[in-house]
Amino acid sequence: MGKPRVYVTRQLFDEAMDVLERHAEVDVFEGVDEAIPRDLLLSEVSDVKGLLPLLTERIDEEVMDAGRQLRVISNYAVGYNNIDVEAATERGIYVTNTPGILTDTTADCAFALLMAASRRIPEADRHVRARKWIHAWGPRMFIGSDIHGKTLGIVGMGRIGKATARRGRGFDMKIIYSSNTRKPEIEEELGAKFVGLDELLREADYVSLHVPLNDSTRHMIGERELSMMKGTAYLINTSRGPVVDEEALFRALRDGAITGAGLDVFEREPVDGNSPLLGLENIVVTPHIASASVETRTKMAVTAATNLVSVLQGIAPPNLVNPEVKKIKPLES
Repeated sequence: MGKPRVYVTRQLFDEAMDVLERHAEVDVFEGVDEAIPRDLLLSEVSDVKGLLPLLTERIDEEVMDAGRQLRVISNYAVGYNNIDVEAATERGIYVTNTPGILTDTTADCAFALLMAASRRIPEADRHVRARKWIHAWGPRMFIGSDIHGKTLGIVGMGRIGKATARRGRGFDMKIIYSSNTRKPEIEEELGAKFVGLDELLREADYVSLHVPLNDSTRHMIGERELSMMKGTAYLINTSRGPVVDEEALFRALRDGAITGAGLDVFEREPVDGNSPLLGLENIVVTPHIASASVETRTKMAVTAATNLVSVLQGIAPPNLVNPEVKKIKPLES
């Protein structure tokens, strides 16, 4: 019996490809800066046992029905809102993800956005590069906001929220948080205070979002919530774009309802070049790169490859999203 065929929707790091190629016949979409065309994806999955997609691919019933031999979908991400997990479970398809790897790297990025927005680093960088620094230094030149001693509001005190809060404590920030469940151990470790979302929005100088995307969090930050924030406050989002109503955020930034924002994620990715947000100076934007360090992205790729290969070998994968699938289709070696 030959090796099972698997399909990868973007070229991965060599370490991950080695894991896959030892156990499977691997085909890869060779696009670098583009997502795989939908029709090509539907064609390629027709005879594969395993699929390793990115968040950019919508893996729905249509894809699963086209891939009738699919046994595993190994998402190259922590989140899996791009996959219809219920449909996969019904079809006996195992769904896996890559949790616990990008925690500190994402927290680094969240705090980098907070600092860059607060201290107006990108604006100042553009100013110098445009050869506009032609006058003497002045005391009002690119005035930003202090970070130390301010209040950091964490919305969603999971692994990444906690890691971001730790970074805030390193800057002597007061930590407040809202979460589905109270975290006494974090309160003790960081001196954090558990509050409702409304109170957090009113008190925080910096609001950092760390929630998954689901029906309850979609547009959880909209016009009402933004209007509750301090006029001097900043919003930071490294979670998922649709958590924030971007039209409401644009108005809040344009009208000075809040001072600034740092976004790594957007409602529609890649961002439309005509997005009004891109015309604002008081926002720092990055292209969904919160996990983009060599170390973290490589670990994610190897984990995704290991998850996929485990299922094909009849071994319980390290990171199974839908454990109930085992009742529908037990693993077979």
